[in-house]
Amino acid sequence: MALSSFESRKGSLSCTPSEIFDFVTDIRNLRQFVPDNVVEDLVIEADTCSFRVPAMGTVSISLSGKEPVNQVVYSGTALQSNDFSLVLDINGNSDGKAEALVKLAANLNPILRMMASGPISDLLEKLVSEMEKFRGWQQKQ
Repeated sequence: MALSSFESRKGSLSCTPSEIFDFVTDIRNLRQFVPDNVVEDLVIEADTCSFRVPAMGTVSISLSGKEPVNQVVYSGTALQSNDFSLVLDINGNSDGKAEALVKLAANLNPILRMMASGPISDLLEKLVSEMEKFRGWQQKQ
């Protein structure tokens, strides 16, 4: 299997880089960015979560790395055997507000990549869009 990479567009957020970093390093706060109709059976704790995606099965995610105010890395498993990483790159703009880019890398065979590329791209876009709309950066779990 080859490593497949997916990347969102860069989102402009209403918070500072340190506010988003502090918010998303508690994985429970990621729930704010996942629309209700996307996952089922969500079980979430401070640094791990699992959920079921219809037609894909159970996905497990844990916080695996962080570089203060610049990057947060989550590692996960989907489809019982496909490891992936989800990386949030954080930058500041000239106004002191955060910009966020979400990247996903997964070991996918060519057929699975073809089937998953659309849903993965849609998920990354939804995550960035929800981050852009969000205003509760100070309200942590």
